[in-house]
Amino acid sequence: MKTEEFIKTIPKAELHLHIEGTFEPELMFKIAGRNGIKLKYKSVDDLKKAYEFNNLQEFLDIYYTGASLLKTEEDFYDLTMEYLKKAARENIVHTEIFFDPQTHTSRGVPFAVVINGIHRALKDGEKLRVKDHDRGITSKMIMCFLRHLSEDDAFKTLREAIPFKEKIIAVGLDSSEVGHPPSKFKNVFEAALKEGFKTVAHAGEEAPSEYVWEAIELLKVSRIDHGNRSISDPALIDEIVRREIPLTMCPLSNQKLKVQANLAGHPLKEMMDKGVIVTVNSDDPAYFGGYLNENYLAISTALSLSNDDIYRLAKNSFTASFLDYNTKQKMLQLIKL
Repeated sequence: MKTEEFIKTIPKAELHLHIEGTFEPELMFKIAGRNGIKLKYKSVDDLKKAYEFNNLQEFLDIYYTGASLLKTEEDFYDLTMEYLKKAARENIVHTEIFFDPQTHTSRGVPFAVVINGIHRALKDGEKLRVKDHDRGITSKMIMCFLRHLSEDDAFKTLREAIPFKEKIIAVGLDSSEVGHPPSKFKNVFEAALKEGFKTVAHAGEEAPSEYVWEAIELLKVSRIDHGNRSISDPALIDEIVRREIPLTMCPLSNQKLKVQANLAGHPLKEMMDKGVIVTVNSDDPAYFGGYLNENYLAISTALSLSNDDIYRLAKNSFTASFLDYNTKQKMLQLIKL
C-alpha cells in the first residue's frame, strides 16, 4: 500500500492537541458574529494571512486573540465538535485533548462553561462514526497551566478543577517555554498528583534539554510533550528509554515555529531508532497548516519513513495513551496487521 493511503486508513490516537488551536478562521467568524464581536480582519483570507509567524510567542499572540472569542458553552462545544468531525475523517479513534482554562477564566468565562462545553462534545464524539472503522471516538481531557503566569494562578485553577475531577485525566504545562522552567510549577504539580491527576508537560521544544530533566524529575510526568531538544543529551535519551516516557512530537508545528529549520533534520526517526516511544500529533492544526494525517505524511516524506515505521508510530500512539490496560489492548488489536 502506498504511504499516503496507509497513513489515511490506519487507526490512530492523537495525544497532543490543543483544542483552542483547532479554531479555524471560518468558525472564528461564525462565533464572533454570534457573540456580537467585530474582528479586525475583513475576511477569512485576511485572517489566514495573520497565521504567518516566526516563533512561539508570535503564534501565541494570534492564538490568544482567537481564544478570546469563546464565551459560551455552545462556543466550546462547537469548537470541539468541529475537531472531532475532522478526527473521524482521519481515522482517529482516540484523542486526548489539552484545554487552557486560564485563557478563558481570566476573561470572566466560568471554568464550568469551558469544561462542560468541551466535555459534552467529547461525549457526543463517541457517537460519531470513524471513517473506516465502525466505532466512535473515545477521549480524555488534559487541563494545562499557562507557564507564563504564576504558580499561585495555577493553584487557583487547580482548585477550580477539583469539582470536575472525573472529567480530567491529567494536568499539563504549556505556553511560552523559554524563561519559565518546569521547576517554577513543582509545588502545584505535587498537589495535582496528590489529587490523583496524571502529569505531562511541554518541555524541550524551544528551551534546552534541562527543561526535560526538570519535567521528569520534579513534575513526575508520564509523557513529555515535544521533547525535541532531548536528542542533544545522550544520558537524557537513555533515561527516557529506561523509564518508557513517551514523547508527543508535532512535526508541522516544529516547522512552522522554526523549532526545526527543516523536517529533514527532525530527530523523530533517530529517537525511534534509539528506542524512544515517539508519537506524531498535530498540536495547533488550524494555525500550523495540517491535522494529524498531514503531520504523518510530512514527517514520513522528509525522513523517508517506511510503512513499518508508520505502523510503529500508530501503535505507539495507543501505547502512550492514558487508556486503561484492557481498552488499550482492544485499541492495539485495531491496528494489528
